[in-house]
Amino acid sequence: MALIKKINQNVQTDKNSGFGTNANSYGGRFVNKDGTANIEKRGMHLFRRISWYHTMIDMPNWKFMSILFIFYIVINFIFAVIYYAIGIEHLDGIAQSQSILTQFGQAYFFSAQTFTTVGYGHISPTGFLTSALSSAEALIGLLSFAIATGLFFGRFSKPTAFLKFADNALISPYAEGKGLMIRVVPFKNTNFTDATAKVMLGMSLEENGQHTIKFYNLDLELDKINALTLSWTLVHPITEDSPLYNFSQEDLKKVQGEILVFITTFDNMYSNTVAARTSYTFSEIIYGAKFETMYNRSKDGSKTILHLDKLNDYQSVNF
Repeated sequence: MALIKKINQNVQTDKNSGFGTNANSYGGRFVNKDGTANIEKRGMHLFRRISWYHTMIDMPNWKFMSILFIFYIVINFIFAVIYYAIGIEHLDGIAQSQSILTQFGQAYFFSAQTFTTVGYGHISPTGFLTSALSSAEALIGLLSFAIATGLFFGRFSKPTAFLKFADNALISPYAEGKGLMIRVVPFKNTNFTDATAKVMLGMSLEENGQHTIKFYNLDLELDKINALTLSWTLVHPITEDSPLYNFSQEDLKKVQGEILVFITTFDNMYSNTVAARTSYTFSEIIYGAKFETMYNRSKDGSKTILHLDKLNDYQSVNF
């Protein structure tokens, strides 16, 4: 109850956060560091609650390529088994005198040739069952490669906000008082314009003997910039109008809170608006520190050098 008294009662709460207010219904943080919602959905069959297209588009490259290779190997192995079960004598070009392992290997590579519609012609099907199976495999191969091509195109053409946030938020000296600092930087050769930021504070507090979640919009020194080419430090001045005004370093350790960060910007390459988000729990906020400058003039004075490896660099300061 003492903590909630430290919040300026004139500060309006945000009831449109989309996260609700019942503290007993939430576990962990609201938003993960990578910007995804910290939610596990249940109560419906797996194949109905998961969009496989979104899953394949969003997964890491190594996992995506692994799935494609595993699918290619497995599907050809299945067809090779069926060819062998029908009878190896129905595959013209495979000698009957060869060992079982060699015959199966040739049936496997015939399956790969049929699946990819390469068709070298060294082995050909004879008989109705084998010919029908190879025709069906060729069709499945065409459809599979069409799906894989669509997924490749979707992954490469997906509008993505190539923005990276600092690992920690800082409470730093600002003007005559303090300010909450959050740093973000574009880390690829993109051209971002009309960048807009919104920062929200969520806290789990005890009020009238009940645990509740309160959300507050945090005013920023600048919530919009014309071009996002260098690092951008979002600054929330901790003034009397801020819900964090009376909070000390010890108070941040006692209360369960989270800073939610949302950024939207226009990407000239995609000609589309892209978005990025992240969050900082109170344990990820460093009290009494300030970010070090990430960019400087080149030696010949012709360029500005942006040091991406300095995104998380800060130095301790005293208030």
